[in-house]
Amino acid sequence: MTVITKKPVNPIAHLTPEDIEQIGIELDAIRQDVLDSRGASDAAYIRRIVDTQRRLELASRAVLLGSVFPPAWILGTVGLSVAKILENMEIGHNVMHGQWDWMRDPKIHSTTWEWDNASTAEGWKHSHNEVHHTYTNIVGKDNDLGYGIMRVDEDQRWHPMYLGQPLWNFINACFFEYGIAAYDLELGRNLRVPKDKRSEEFKRRASATLAKIRKQATKDYVVHPLLAAPFGAALPTLVANFTANLVRNLWSHSVIMCGHFPEGVETFERKAIPANETRGEWYVRQMLGSANISGSKLMHLMTGNLSHQIEHHLFPDLPSNRYAEVAPKVQALFEKYDLSYHQAPLPQQVYSAWHRVVRLSLPNGWLETTTVTNAPQQLKLLYAMSTKGPKVRRAAQARLEQTARRRRAEAAAA
Repeated sequence: MTVITKKPVNPIAHLTPEDIEQIGIELDAIRQDVLDSRGASDAAYIRRIVDTQRRLELASRAVLLGSVFPPAWILGTVGLSVAKILENMEIGHNVMHGQWDWMRDPKIHSTTWEWDNASTAEGWKHSHNEVHHTYTNIVGKDNDLGYGIMRVDEDQRWHPMYLGQPLWNFINACFFEYGIAAYDLELGRNLRVPKDKRSEEFKRRASATLAKIRKQATKDYVVHPLLAAPFGAALPTLVANFTANLVRNLWSHSVIMCGHFPEGVETFERKAIPANETRGEWYVRQMLGSANISGSKLMHLMTGNLSHQIEHHLFPDLPSNRYAEVAPKVQALFEKYDLSYHQAPLPQQVYSAWHRVVRLSLPNGWLETTTVTNAPQQLKLLYAMSTKGPKVRRAAQARLEQTARRRRAEAAAA
């Protein structure tokens, strides 16, 4: 993947400015149809999901009081994992997008909801709703694109440190809620500022995040294990809570990776985005910068309907239960304007996203030009690029890219 403006074939080159604005008009009409038809059935849906999640969490925690017995531990841990996923994905994420604000219910309003996560609602809404959804997949503007810790585009100069990106992406997946909390704070950038020069706003938000982390950790790793202690289940309950958080983190990380990181999802240059980007241009960027996961209704529910990532990015404030309804209309619009509607099953999207993580951890063309027979020579080249300085890296990189281009040309001619 490389930024759309530097691709050999630009996937939107065939669209005229009038086409792009017409796409915007047609998508606005789809959105308005849903806004006009929101009502009692939508309200009943989200209230039912909230009620189900709370009952499931309560029941799972009750079962874990007997988690000294393995069947109870398994049942309670599975139930708690599902409850945490539902709370984060279908409820918390979507409530904080304002999808249910029209109900005027303070219990599920974006201004009052605080989720079961290390990051604060305030910090997440800024980094996600305001920044990510505005600057989707713009390299250097959308920090969700690699979370500032990964190489996400061929045009980013390769450095040996990127060899570790599959490892730290996996670590980030395991502790995703803490990674998101650090990301919301722009922790790396702010920690590079001398302590006495850090802004009061950063200090306030950092203090709030640390308080939130303490609260969540106390609940999961102190309060509930102590409640289970009289039943001899303090340690199994603590392990169950850790496992449920781990499962939730791995699942949410995978879903989000599948929405923005598979091969074929487009990225954009900052300088190529006009300062006065029109509604139609913004819509087209969302269409090409997102990917869907195909699957069952249960899978859609467990992803928070982010399996409909394209529809979510087009209409982030629409009720999540309506994305399945508008998806065929959106897909028809893609077909009408000869655009690629990126959709695949979960295993395929997970593989594609991780393939991209691994591919971009290596110099451009290295993976493409490596075979079983030349692997020793390629590994020797990679070692030289990692240890012998920037001049060697640049020269070797040029040779790799030249070889990759030649092989692509030979394959196309065959």
